[in-house]
Amino acid sequence: MTSTQNMSTKLSESNDEIDLSKLLGTLIDHRWMIIAITCFFFLVGVAYALLATPIYKADALIQIEAKSSGMPSFGDMGDMFGSESSATTEIEVLQSRMVLGKTVDKLDLTTVIKPNYFPIIGKGLARLLGDVNSVDINRFEIPSHLYLNANFISYQLVFTDLNIGAYELFDNNDNKILTGRMGELAQEGDYRLFVSDVNSTEGMSFTLKKRSRLDAITWLQDNLSVSEKGKNTGVLQLSFTGESRAQIETVLNDISQDYFLQNVARNSAEAENSLVFLQQHLPSVKAKLVEAEETLNQFREENDSIDLGLEAKSNLDVMVKLEEQLNELTFKESEISQLFTKEHPAYISLMDKRKTLLKERDRLNQNIQALPKTQRDILRMTRDVEVNQEMYLTLLNRVQELNIVKASTIGNVRIIDKAEAYTRAIKPKKALVVLLATLLGGMLAVAVVLLRAALHRGVESPEQIEQIGLPVYASVPKSSWQAGIDIHLKRKKKNQEYEALLAETNPADLAIEALRGLRTSLHFAMMEAKNNVVMISGPAPGLGKSFVSVNFAAVLAKTGQKVLIVDADMRKGYLQRQFNLKWENGLSDLLSGKSDIKNVVKASGINNLDLVTRGAVPPNPSELLMHPRFEDFVTWASKEYDIVLIDTPPVLAVTDPSIVGALAGTTLLVARFGVSSIKEIEIAYRRFEQAGINVKGFVLNATEQTARNANEVYAYSYE
Repeated sequence: MTSTQNMSTKLSESNDEIDLSKLLGTLIDHRWMIIAITCFFFLVGVAYALLATPIYKADALIQIEAKSSGMPSFGDMGDMFGSESSATTEIEVLQSRMVLGKTVDKLDLTTVIKPNYFPIIGKGLARLLGDVNSVDINRFEIPSHLYLNANFISYQLVFTDLNIGAYELFDNNDNKILTGRMGELAQEGDYRLFVSDVNSTEGMSFTLKKRSRLDAITWLQDNLSVSEKGKNTGVLQLSFTGESRAQIETVLNDISQDYFLQNVARNSAEAENSLVFLQQHLPSVKAKLVEAEETLNQFREENDSIDLGLEAKSNLDVMVKLEEQLNELTFKESEISQLFTKEHPAYISLMDKRKTLLKERDRLNQNIQALPKTQRDILRMTRDVEVNQEMYLTLLNRVQELNIVKASTIGNVRIIDKAEAYTRAIKPKKALVVLLATLLGGMLAVAVVLLRAALHRGVESPEQIEQIGLPVYASVPKSSWQAGIDIHLKRKKKNQEYEALLAETNPADLAIEALRGLRTSLHFAMMEAKNNVVMISGPAPGLGKSFVSVNFAAVLAKTGQKVLIVDADMRKGYLQRQFNLKWENGLSDLLSGKSDIKNVVKASGINNLDLVTRGAVPPNPSELLMHPRFEDFVTWASKEYDIVLIDTPPVLAVTDPSIVGALAGTTLLVARFGVSSIKEIEIAYRRFEQAGINVKGFVLNATEQTARNANEVYAYSYE
């Protein structure tokens, strides 16, 4: 027992080693499976490439220029309205709800309509067949409270008569909302629908959806891409993707135009604000001028037109200039306060200049106080007239300047290229899709093959069996002849009662030659056996144990030995099919006392070979085998025949083989190439050891020469 465990440990360690040649051989052996899976994925990729809805792309170019007022000759006035706007800022403005919302409203993008096709493939097939269905809707309104329940509300639009354009609108519960005709406004309660055009077949239905304005803007943002071409070029590339080339061109052109118009409006708004400020002060300045002129004229009339002296005129000129500069600073302060805070250097500089002028004005006022009273009065009045007149003229000039600035504003945005959609779709990339699908299929197929090989390591060479201490007596090749017979019988009749015996139909088959080698090996193995009874069993069903038993019996009988083969599988035995016999009067009938030996032993039709079928299926097969009648039967058969073969059920399924093995002198274990695992064989071997049964040898059935186990399979075929 300990030696068996040690050999099992060595075997598991050797199985953990990676043999690249065997991995390659595994892939070669399963090449057709790999090719089939790869071809399937290739076809899926082709189908997707053909049926997937093509996505088109439209792009446009916009240039962001240095911002100016349009009147560079005005000096400080033009500088006041000039500032730089980075491309990053303009990109954010382009993608803002302010700009995109106008496009949503203008093109009514809150309304979405799609034809109802067969799921998954219907839309693609319709496109390939040229069956285009479309509806143009100019207006669709629903009750406002419905937006509170769902962000995406859908309806069904069905055209009942295309000749007159009649249609019906249903909600999700198949309730009719309204009916109407193409070219007419249909109205029912708060629902309004205007269908302008339809291109469809009779009975075609459409899904009409209403989404919120914010959802429509989000859809635009998701499909709109804005980027600067090059570094600091000021040229923005706008890209928009969608299913309809006409729609994406229209949408992108509208977005470009709305952005251009808001830019112009923004630039002219700066001049407009300054113009309003000046126009508010112009009437008060004019009133002061009129009042000052009237006061001066009245004073002159009362004092006989007194003229100013040279000193007074000189002071007047200086005073007028100071007042003019102070007024200019007042206007500039009003304008600069809209752009900067009081802590800004430009604002502080302006206030310092104002203080200097005020000090100079105070000094002049002190000089004027030295003049006679009449001269002072006429000087003051004349100063008021000239100052107000200069201020009024300055305001008039600036108003005219701002009017020209406002009228000449063109913005700093220029549309270079209008939107145009590419003729070829950007998605799906058909060649790439097919290539990736094929590669994915190939990799998946290889992974499946390697995973199956890793999870189920079936026996593939006699050496693997001998490593657990079990000698291999024969490796029986898989018979293509027998496989052809089995396929023919299955096609002819599912429950075929007769299955041809390979040893009779094709005695030169390699499988039969291997069984002849087994005959020689078994002859020497039985020399030390207690009797001539041979039990043939296996770990699990479906391994070809019965195939080996009947053909081996036929091979033994051909040598002139008198052979009896017993079907001890009283549950599912079918050895009678190989000899065109019935299962009645078999082993179960003998053991239950319903029949005697003479009735259960039947001629097989092959010289020197007799057969005992399973008989009726009993409720207690194991108990019948433990009955003394079975031991008596085995003793009788051992005396009457040169060799007795007992075909038993799988040892891992039932306990019957352990009972039969106690009476047999020789036990053989059969497993199938590539199906039976080492662990399974080892457990079966231990099961027999625990029952005190010594397994003499092992037969590896249905071996195949593959790329994985080249030069290993037939090493034990002709012992």
